[in-house]
Amino acid sequence: MSQVEVRNVTKRFGRTVALDDVSIAFEDGGFFALLGPSGSGKTTLLRTIAGFHFPDSGSIRIGERNVEKVPVEKRDIGMMFQNYALFPNMSVAENVGFGLRVRKVGSAEETRRAREALELVQLGHLGDRRPSQLSGGQRQRVALARAIVTNPKVLLLDEPLSALDKTLRVDMQIELKRIQREVGITTIFVTHDQEEALTLSDRIGILRDGRIVQAGPPREVYNRPVDAFAAGFLGEANWLSEGALAGLTLPADPSGRRFATRPEALAISAAAPAPGMNAVRGQLVQRVFAGAMATCLVEVDGQPWKLIARDRDIPELPGDGAVWLAWAPQDTLVVPA
Repeated sequence: MSQVEVRNVTKRFGRTVALDDVSIAFEDGGFFALLGPSGSGKTTLLRTIAGFHFPDSGSIRIGERNVEKVPVEKRDIGMMFQNYALFPNMSVAENVGFGLRVRKVGSAEETRRAREALELVQLGHLGDRRPSQLSGGQRQRVALARAIVTNPKVLLLDEPLSALDKTLRVDMQIELKRIQREVGITTIFVTHDQEEALTLSDRIGILRDGRIVQAGPPREVYNRPVDAFAAGFLGEANWLSEGALAGLTLPADPSGRRFATRPEALAISAAAPAPGMNAVRGQLVQRVFAGAMATCLVEVDGQPWKLIARDRDIPELPGDGAVWLAWAPQDTLVVPA
């Protein structure tokens, strides 16, 4: 497998700058998520690594090879599209072996490798079926088997789970991570789902307006965002107003900084919190039950705050809605203003 390195890549479409001097490295064997709002450049970056777009400037290396001007079919990559793009007139096994057939691999070798790839995704018994006879999750696995059957250096995934319902999506997240670890292939995937990025990836890159805002391990990016955009995009943040800072224990000098808390770091009660805890007073606006978890919306200094906790951990709250929100000082996010 191979490391992928993007250096100072810029890509324009007319007057639109889709990628603006992007530099980022994807480690050999790692699972990397590209995350950002629509138009941030994440899909353009993936497709530029794949070779569907050539950069206007900058370089792209896969392993020891510069590939920024190499066509897609010669980059030794596997790619899985959002819609899977399976051939309806071919069997599952024929779909998986298609890339080998294009590479002039012998029929016996094609059959063996296609069968092994299907076994890896736990569909070895369905090779004779047509895509129309499969469920959405099974088609997704077939597309994944087809992407890895050629033993590519890099696997590129463009919103691979977006077409699945929530339950199946969670199951496939687990399965995709298992397969990636078993194969050990360098994997880069684009998603708009923050939870999916946190669940699957070893490292995350957040893009905005064609630039990398922050990149690093999920826990680091989540707990130490570099700015308000990163803090609010990867998860949710309750921002402390200047007036709310008085009397709180802060982990850094307030000058030039903003402070926030994550919804899951908060505790809610009618009584004042224990000494040593940070706390703000607010008015309970809504409590939303969602099975094991519940969400409370509280107005603090005219701003909406959100708390997420196990429903059984939330006490009975007063009818007048007057509540305290408390959190440990070390759970305060510190973000440059």
